[in-house]
Amino acid sequence: MKNPLVRHIYGLLLLLSTFLSLDASGATSALTGVVVDSLTHEGLSYVAVFVEGKSAGTMTDENGRFSLAAKIPGDTLRFSMMGYSTKKVVASPLMTVELSPTGVTLNEVIVKPKKEKYSKKNNPAVDFLNRIRAASPLSDPKRHDYYNYDKYERINMAINDFDPDKNYSWIGKKFNFLKDHLDYSEISGRPILNFLTKEKSSEVNYRKKPETTRETVLGLKQVGLDEMTSNKDGTREALEDAFREIDIYQNDVTLLQNRFVSPLSSIAPDFYKFYLTDTVEVDGDSCVVLSFVPHTSETWGFIGKLYVPKNDSTMFIKQIELHLPHTINVNFLDAMSVRQKFEKAPDGSRFKKSDDMIIEFSVLPALPKLYTHRNTVYENHNFDRPGLEAQIFNGTPPEIILEGARDRDEAFWDNHRLVPLKKGEGSVEAMIQRLRSVPLYYWTEKTLKLLVMGYWHTGNPPKFDYGPVNTSISYNTAEGVRLRAGGMTTAYLSKRWFARGFVAYGFRDHKFKYRGEVEYSFRDKEYHSREFPVHSLRLTSLYLLDELGQNYTFTNADNLFLSWKRLADTRVTYRRATMLEYTLELYNNFSVSAGASFERQEATRWIPFTDGYGNNFGHYNELMFNVKLRYAPGEKFLQGTTHRSPINMDAPVIELMHTYAPKGVMGSMFTINRTEMRFFKRIWLSAFGYIDAVVKGGHSWSPSPYMNLCLPNANLSYTIQPESFALMNPLEFINDSYAQVDLTYWMNGLIFNHIPLIKKLKLREVINFKGLWGHLSHRNNPCYDKSLFVFPENVHTTLMSNVPYMEISAGIDNIFRIIRVDSVWRLSYKHSFDAPDWGIRFALHFSF
Repeated sequence: MKNPLVRHIYGLLLLLSTFLSLDASGATSALTGVVVDSLTHEGLSYVAVFVEGKSAGTMTDENGRFSLAAKIPGDTLRFSMMGYSTKKVVASPLMTVELSPTGVTLNEVIVKPKKEKYSKKNNPAVDFLNRIRAASPLSDPKRHDYYNYDKYERINMAINDFDPDKNYSWIGKKFNFLKDHLDYSEISGRPILNFLTKEKSSEVNYRKKPETTRETVLGLKQVGLDEMTSNKDGTREALEDAFREIDIYQNDVTLLQNRFVSPLSSIAPDFYKFYLTDTVEVDGDSCVVLSFVPHTSETWGFIGKLYVPKNDSTMFIKQIELHLPHTINVNFLDAMSVRQKFEKAPDGSRFKKSDDMIIEFSVLPALPKLYTHRNTVYENHNFDRPGLEAQIFNGTPPEIILEGARDRDEAFWDNHRLVPLKKGEGSVEAMIQRLRSVPLYYWTEKTLKLLVMGYWHTGNPPKFDYGPVNTSISYNTAEGVRLRAGGMTTAYLSKRWFARGFVAYGFRDHKFKYRGEVEYSFRDKEYHSREFPVHSLRLTSLYLLDELGQNYTFTNADNLFLSWKRLADTRVTYRRATMLEYTLELYNNFSVSAGASFERQEATRWIPFTDGYGNNFGHYNELMFNVKLRYAPGEKFLQGTTHRSPINMDAPVIELMHTYAPKGVMGSMFTINRTEMRFFKRIWLSAFGYIDAVVKGGHSWSPSPYMNLCLPNANLSYTIQPESFALMNPLEFINDSYAQVDLTYWMNGLIFNHIPLIKKLKLREVINFKGLWGHLSHRNNPCYDKSLFVFPENVHTTLMSNVPYMEISAGIDNIFRIIRVDSVWRLSYKHSFDAPDWGIRFALHFSF
């Protein structure tokens, strides 16, 4: 599955690279070095290395080696470790730093500078950690019935290492004005060019019973290149989710849409090595520094420091610093720095003052590097009961955006912007306007919007969008080459009335197909009808090829990449339908849709409609009613014009569907009465990866034609498609009762991270198991009920026994950072007609 945020970042970088050269030279360099004991000349493990005056830092590895970005010459590095004198050295490309040992006393514990094997037993640093963990509930502000505070958050994205004199190609003369908008990285001091700034001012309210958190957004401001999706709020939520606040008091830290092991986790003493490394002053308090590093630097953990006031018996953490090991199996990251500061309330509660996160990205060598800075400040902490408690907590979404929040004037931001804007951050809007005045940039941006969004704007403002372009041409056995053209109206034409559709033509069957819909929204829309939350009435008419047993849930069936198939695709009929559907989505992510449709299935030479008496039918009609309930608490997604891409997969998803068609009404030939359910949940395993679990089931309650029974989803393409069987043929199994499971274990390098040389490739393991249990009762078996259509002879349908159908795959993910390759085996019903027992499948998988 494609990560929508990473895909969005790719689009931004492609746009930026059109007017920037790829020369990455500059004043800042990546220096390397080794830190050794001045007496023994042995490498010193886990020495803290920081650039003076900046947040950039790292720690030495097991052999005393380190790598860090710094200005050469210009920057000064500080080396510190408990048991050794702190040393400052001017940066140079290859450094050998000698630290002099000195005995240090800390709380009656003598730390001597001698090399020994690490052990968590009888380790004063681990004992110190356990005291922090034991005391942490006593400082939790959420132990109170209510907890409130004000919050200001700003997220900036910029081109990293943007040297105005060296990073221009011959075309760069058109963009000389960009040098007027430069800032500098707080990690490395490199020049950066901001292209995206998002600000949010809000009030956060917490209630203990029932536990509820609400964030009321007072102001939102977004400027920059964030129009690669049709929904700016979705882009903002994706960035906030990827760079969300870190809470080390939890067992797992959610960051970059993955889970890292917290240094205060219950498994932290086994996952990390802990050291008492220094005593420093933080905001006037003398603090003990507890440093930590993962046992295996490639795993999903941090290197960092906890600062605890020396004489504080409550083990209050005053400051936190986190970094990622440079060898960690995380994509695209060059460096990360997190610094959180806390203040102690009179009752001992910890109040977060600030949360500063800086990340430097390097997506591809041929693309500009990225710099992202999330700066969050908190104030006005209190434990008061909100005056409008019912209005805040009851029946409201987790994030409440006040009316007018997006239109606040500068006077509002002057009062609510708790951190002043830098020069480059405040001039993003003016810079973008000047960029769009250059024709080269203007047309490049429109082209990339087309590739990312899939639609072409036909005006300014666009009242009609053409697309999606990735369905313009495709191929299948029945239609041959298929051309398609279509589009949709936008809210610039009407905020409540919408239309969309397409016309397609197959050069083999010489038939025109179409789909057209008219939709009325009971809510005003910003751009298109699919925006969340939907509350609408939709009328649809269509005539399409119906590929039986092939339901692609997460993409269009006529996507060009699905045209390459392992088997001639002839399990098809033609379907005409007129549908009326009502949809209501609530802010708590519960939705209901109900509709009625009159459908006609038309036979083909591959799929004839012949009953048990030998009668042939050219078509059959059905008047169908359906209802679908869906609940996904906490779900967030990037809103596209056609599909929604989940921002993360943390939310469980429950779906219940029922379809009913009464026989004899408006010419309905059969009674259809089918119930199905689906449940999805991602199960996080902390340092051991995660499992995506899908469980489905269904039952048909009345005699129905096999096309309307429970058909398992077969995948004939060579791509990996979720919730479909790679080695099963369409209509190979037909059931009126079924249960299905789909388990994917993403191991995140659990094995590869420990294999020398292999671990440098940052490969990741993935294992998948799919199973289907099914049964066809006598009432739906045409051998027993001759009024039903017989199974087509050329599809070789098999009745399932008590043995489930099973597939298993083992694959390598993260090949060149974006490719997944699986080897798939069929475990049961082997040697079936025209169905393979083994195969290779691939997918593009974008993730951190």
